[in-house]
Amino acid sequence: MDQAPKPSPLRIGITGGIGSGKSVVARLMRAMGIPVYDSDRQAKRLMLTDAPLRQQLIALLGADIYEGGALNRPLVASRIFSQPPLLRQVNAAVHPCVRRDFAAWVQRHAHLPFVGFESAILIEAGFEHDVDSIVLVTAPESLRLERILQRDHTTPQAAAQRIGSQLSDDAKARSAHFRLVNDGLHPLLPQLTALLEALPCSQQ
Repeated sequence: MDQAPKPSPLRIGITGGIGSGKSVVARLMRAMGIPVYDSDRQAKRLMLTDAPLRQQLIALLGADIYEGGALNRPLVASRIFSQPPLLRQVNAAVHPCVRRDFAAWVQRHAHLPFVGFESAILIEAGFEHDVDSIVLVTAPESLRLERILQRDHTTPQAAAQRIGSQLSDDAKARSAHFRLVNDGLHPLLPQLTALLEALPCSQQ
């Protein structure tokens, strides 16, 4: 007799531009008992601990990107962001590794109804195929600028440039299933609660 397939968690993708507050949504989900995979943090971990990925990065960027067991992030950034083709090659090495790691992480949480996947570049990197629903967190650009300035102590010009370098909210919205407004006027928790109640509990 064939066994019924085991249910797996419904995978909720969380994305949004810099300063939108997607990390706030991720923290709220964790407080509600929903684990969230931080793709940026995990990518940094994998760049240090995954031996095949390390070799790929050394081949692309040079052995000096690793110093004393740590990744020299400023050096990596200086090399990839001035050379778009090289950035694409690095992403082509890192993203599949993150995808495999996330899939294994989901299996470790197979007993739960929901898990989250937080990524600023969820859509741009093609991770929309690895989640079941996409939540776009948005905020007015003026508020995003204010948040970036307070958080990163950068200049208004640099903050605006960082916002302009990302995919626009309108472009992201074409792939998103839900939108959460984080403008300081509409509380996030009721929005998130309503969103979760609208989702099925699991995927078969």
